[in-house]
Amino acid sequence: MRPSPDEPRADTPPATAAALLPLVGGPANVTSVAHCMTRLRLGLADPSLVDEERVRALPAVLGVVSDDTYQVVLGPGVVGRVTAAFEELLAAKSAEKEDGTAARLAARGAELKAERGRRNATPLKLALRRVANIFVPLIPALIGCGVLAGVNGLLVNAGWLPGLTPALAAIASGFMALIAVFVGHNTAKEFGGTPVLGGAVAAVVVYPGVAKVTAFGLALSPGQGGVLGALGAALLGTYVEKWCHRHVPPTLDVLLTPALTVLIAGLATLYGLMYVAGEISTAIGTAADWLLSTTGAFAGLVLGGLFLPLVMLGLHQALIPIHTTLIEQQGYTVLLPVLAMAGAGQVGAATAVYVRRRHDTSLRTTIRSALPAGLLGVGEPLIYGVSLPLGRPFLTACAGGAAGGAFIGFFAMLGHQVGATAIGPSGWALFPLLAGSESLLTTTAIYAGGLATGYAVGFAATWAFGGLGGPDEDEDEETDAGRLSDPCRSPVTSARTDGA
Repeated sequence: MRPSPDEPRADTPPATAAALLPLVGGPANVTSVAHCMTRLRLGLADPSLVDEERVRALPAVLGVVSDDTYQVVLGPGVVGRVTAAFEELLAAKSAEKEDGTAARLAARGAELKAERGRRNATPLKLALRRVANIFVPLIPALIGCGVLAGVNGLLVNAGWLPGLTPALAAIASGFMALIAVFVGHNTAKEFGGTPVLGGAVAAVVVYPGVAKVTAFGLALSPGQGGVLGALGAALLGTYVEKWCHRHVPPTLDVLLTPALTVLIAGLATLYGLMYVAGEISTAIGTAADWLLSTTGAFAGLVLGGLFLPLVMLGLHQALIPIHTTLIEQQGYTVLLPVLAMAGAGQVGAATAVYVRRRHDTSLRTTIRSALPAGLLGVGEPLIYGVSLPLGRPFLTACAGGAAGGAFIGFFAMLGHQVGATAIGPSGWALFPLLAGSESLLTTTAIYAGGLATGYAVGFAATWAFGGLGGPDEDEDEETDAGRLSDPCRSPVTSARTDGA
């Protein structure tokens, strides 16, 4: 029976939201709604009420991830529209009066959520989540300013619009000059302090007047210690502020607590943290340069090959401060282009699956919808919709990433470093942000060569070792092909991940 023209398509955002809500336990089971670049993140009172098999079967759903929130992978662009429709639907349903069953469900769900939170609250996971909460909100500004810096560099090199380039340089550099303040603000917010006090303490790091201060017999320089110094200063300020709230009389709290917080944390920053953080930052830059210039091909092989598993475990978040530190020091991070090769390997693997499994209509539809995002560096749709459910193609995608990383690392050994002026994008989206030790043309050519290598090796490895069978085999699509294309039936997807 053909649907009426007035009925919404099954894969439109309103239809997806309407179909999804009852499958996650209904309005009473949803405690929070948010989204990132590719995922709808739902807080659920009782996760056991989710009909996961039917959620995965929705046309717009590329995969699901169970963590501290229930995450539905929808892909870039789509996720924002589905989230808005989902929130509107929840708002409409909230007018309905909850009965005693819903109240009991909420109480039971709160207990289950607390238990799950305790189970997942390992020190490493908590630390990585807090690092992400501090730095991830800064990524849009890093991307925007990085793109403008790249455009300005092109204009300067070409000698075009000389009257405009100083303005572009100021716009592109302003955020980076004050990034320590934003890091301090987010650090205090994350650790329960007053955000503006965290920003005030961190501002000491970039204040030009610190050049008149001598610590350890050496004059300080503005920006010394960078984001690491700002993070440490704001964290110390938060602990000082909390101590003051506990011990300062209430009548004096509003005056003494802010003053003591800024004074004590500021002095500790000037006479200790800036120097220590500066040494650490310098060591990070030196180590990254040494790693690629000395062991470049091997380092690229390891980094490019392991990045997808790091994303699956959530450990990639630990690299965000390192990228930011390198951008502060050198103007670009040499690690991101190498790590971006993991996405290239995954694109190559997905393409091989698409060609090899030509009878699997469902799987090919998923790949067609996810591949454009993969080319632009958004890998989650391909991870959760294709490579991870199939199993072996996830490993062959890692092989493609390792080959692409080795390609870029090899040229780094020859002195041709490739870097990115901002973090966030990869794939083709990284081209406007490229910078390096050579001309832009050379840097672009090396990066493009790495992508091509990742695509080719990912494709070839998946074709040969992906366990996909022959392209002309008349398989029973309702059994083997269906099992491979349906993430619900794959044992691989039952493994927990921490999200990307």
